Amino acid sequence: MSAYATLERRFKRLFDIEGAAAILNWDQAVMMPKGGNAPRGEQTATLAGLAHEILTAPETEDAIGQAGGEALDDWQRANLREMDLRHRRATALPGDLVESLARATTLCEMAWREARPRDDFQALRPRLEEVVRLVRAQAAALGERLGLDPYDALLDLFQPGLKRPAVDAVLDLLAEALPPRVEAAMARQAPLVRAAGPFPVDRQRALVRDMMRRLGFDFDHGRLDESAHPFCGGVPGDVRITTRYRDDDVTGALMGVLHETGHALYEGNLPPDWRAQPVGAARGMTVHESQSLLVEMQACRGRAFLAYLSPLLQARFGPDPAFEPAGLTAFYHRVERGLIRVDADEITYPLHVILRYRLERALIDGGLAVRDLPGAWRDGMRGLLGVTPDTDREGCLQDIHWPTGAFGYFPSYTLGAVLAAQLFKAAKLARPSIPDELVEGRFDGLMGWLKAEIHAKGSLLPMDDLIVAATGKPLSADDFLAHLDERYA
Repeated sequence: MSAYATLERRFKRLFDIEGAAAILNWDQAVMMPKGGNAPRGEQTATLAGLAHEILTAPETEDAIGQAGGEALDDWQRANLREMDLRHRRATALPGDLVESLARATTLCEMAWREARPRDDFQALRPRLEEVVRLVRAQAAALGERLGLDPYDALLDLFQPGLKRPAVDAVLDLLAEALPPRVEAAMARQAPLVRAAGPFPVDRQRALVRDMMRRLGFDFDHGRLDESAHPFCGGVPGDVRITTRYRDDDVTGALMGVLHETGHALYEGNLPPDWRAQPVGAARGMTVHESQSLLVEMQACRGRAFLAYLSPLLQARFGPDPAFEPAGLTAFYHRVERGLIRVDADEITYPLHVILRYRLERALIDGGLAVRDLPGAWRDGMRGLLGVTPDTDREGCLQDIHWPTGAFGYFPSYTLGAVLAAQLFKAAKLARPSIPDELVEGRFDGLMGWLKAEIHAKGSLLPMDDLIVAATGKPLSADDFLAHLDERYA
């Protein structure tokens, strides 16, 4: 057996271990009883340790070195590149650090789930301090091994090749360009008419499932459930989406599910022949976020799709001026300074991300202590958005990311929004019928283009090359700002 074939077998085993961990994480968020916290932490730590052993085994390193001299095709060569990156990351981290981090983040996540509704930052603080300590150690070790700044090493975990200068170039531009657009949009937006509830949750469930099917979600290979924090998880071939419902609001759960379905379709459409290999994985979280935001923000909050959605809402929940096309447009295009990231509109949302980016950089660099996070959060919100939270539940306790150790993830949201606008423009240029199809609630043209240009390529190309191949130019905020100016004019 060739060295490369040996590697494929080893990474197939790794794929299965990590897939089992993903399903356990879904279960923890959706079904696990509170008392399962401690054993689940041990289970995830054990699986993380097994995966780490495969990646760091001397046999893996030897096979990578030998496979480089074998005759490989383009996909195999790209797969070897991704294997080597994963191996170098893993060998940078001691096994005890990997297991400690898995255990600490599991415990911290459960502490967050209890502290957030009680507005009790002090209950979370010791757990979060331990996670930050371990993530700093992780960042330092990765940075030394890969020749990266520690924070860049964390960015690289979520979007390979991404570094601070590229993030700063986009976020600094948006920090300057967005506040005047917020002012202008708020000054000219139409009055908001709110729909009169209640909206039975069973009807909401039926509606969102219908929308998922229209987008192309396969319920034979996926699920929709409920959790405190909506997410898309699972594995390709068994994709798990969660959402949350409110009987006084139908609009939030609907767009939340459409957003997560964008993630799910990316996972479901990854190249099946390479599903169990690194090259068959999604091309990082910036690209992943672009798929969810393209579906939700670019397509489903556009006037074309809202014209299709209007009669559906009225048929299911009764006539209401808020469900007329003008009412839906006024609601989904509403701009306001708010405290909660997941409720933010697409103009103010990047400002929420910029705050988190600045704070997590300071936490990792050592310029900000966890105990000072609530005050730093309030100051940052006041400076960027002109609002100040009265509680930590509406402030630094609102996100799950840091308790789970996901430092370096937040920039992907806004870079993903920027990329979504760029991809949507390219898709419409390639297939001009897309806007007319959306009026009819059809996604064939849009999803077909995305599958061909993004999904089916997995991690064959680095992100920058993937973007240029799909759109003809590097990532730029120009199309995103032009989209905002057109939609909110």
